[in-house]
Amino acid sequence: MDVALALAAALLFSLGTVLQQRVARELPDSEAGGAGLLVKLARRPAWLVGVAADGLGFLAQAAALAVGRLVVVQPLLATSVVFALPLGARLDGRRVGRRDLVGAAAVTGGLAAFLVLADPTGGVDDATAAGWIVIAVVATALCGGLVVAARGRAAAPRAALLGTAAGILFGISAALTKAVVDTLTDDGVVALATDWHTYALVAVGWASMTLSQASLQTGALAPAVATQMSMDPIASLFLGTLAFQEQIHDTALGAFGALLGIAAMVAGLAILARSQAAGDGGGGSGVGGTVGDVAAAGG
Repeated sequence: MDVALALAAALLFSLGTVLQQRVARELPDSEAGGAGLLVKLARRPAWLVGVAADGLGFLAQAAALAVGRLVVVQPLLATSVVFALPLGARLDGRRVGRRDLVGAAAVTGGLAAFLVLADPTGGVDDATAAGWIVIAVVATALCGGLVVAARGRAAAPRAALLGTAAGILFGISAALTKAVVDTLTDDGVVALATDWHTYALVAVGWASMTLSQASLQTGALAPAVATQMSMDPIASLFLGTLAFQEQIHDTALGAFGALLGIAAMVAGLAILARSQAAGDGGGGSGVGGTVGDVAAAGG
């Protein structure tokens, strides 16, 4: 059930972002970044329609996290890139290239290998208070440092630094979503109003989306997409195993094979990012834009 729900979420994220693919890069450079970026994007009807589809994707993701594990659900969301290829190609009247097919095969093959070899077991619905404190301190230091380091950089390194920070926050958002869903199912809707996880999820979600859009808006699509889509499952693996007590295998060989599967998936994402950036001319519309915007929604 968790696999089916995660794949449904990936498809919805792809559909939503195909509808809003051009909007983020249509804003002039003078309006890039800052806390008001999402407000400016919200004035565009196409972006709002895409956000509605993304919202349905989030509900499917939350349902998947309620019954599944972080180490399974978040890597599965990487298939949103694969779904975006035919959707974006059909929208713009393009054909999916050979490099795209190779990248998509690496993503799906690596993910399939991970799911088979990982054999995930165990896990809890929420991390301990001490665990969340450690997560907050480490994430603040890492993401804050990445944002500061991105200032004044050229487009490609700025996109990579901001994309890395966004990907880390996407993973944390998923962990918070799992905790919020647990509160909802155990204590009801009213309990969410007094649960700190709810407000932390809103704050982290806003920050991750802002960083994601700022990364994409640099025009350096390849590093923006590759870092966002790669860091999300990687961060989730760390969170799932270290904070949520999830285990990916009980033998060293099996764990190593599962990690190789994740490495193949990340390599496929990098191939897709570079391929779409080349075909897109570095930041215009098209399939490249679709894949780029999927990174913004797939958290």
